[in-house]
Amino acid sequence: MATAPSHTSDHAVWNRMLVLHAQVERELALALQRANGVGLSEFRSLEHLHHSEDGELRMQDLAERVGLEPSSVSRLVGRLEKSGFAYKDLCPSDKRGVYAVITDEGRRRYEAARATYAEALSSSLNALSANPELATTVQAVRTARS
Repeated sequence: MATAPSHTSDHAVWNRMLVLHAQVERELALALQRANGVGLSEFRSLEHLHHSEDGELRMQDLAERVGLEPSSVSRLVGRLEKSGFAYKDLCPSDKRGVYAVITDEGRRRYEAARATYAEALSSSLNALSANPELATTVQAVRTARS
């Protein structure tokens, strides 16, 4: 009969995931900023907008997808607006609803940054897989593809 994993084991695995996440996020952010002049949150916002129907999302939906508070997403979309990558639009049926809409320039920047993101992610995971403390965690992430 199999035994349930201990809470100590869960904690250790979770800590390895957090370390892996933090290191990969740092590498992704550096690569995107260096090569494409966008931050990681900006890239992820452009990605969600790019793949959304009509290239737009309610600000609250974008906040949920990017994992930020609504006020932070409002500032983020403001930065995207300044760069010409997105703009805010009012919902025609509900004037309280505000949408973030990707521009053609935003689509071009996302497409350019997508390769940087993929390369940096793969490179970072490859490097971290050489760390004996993180190798099994990296392997678990890579085999958990759906």
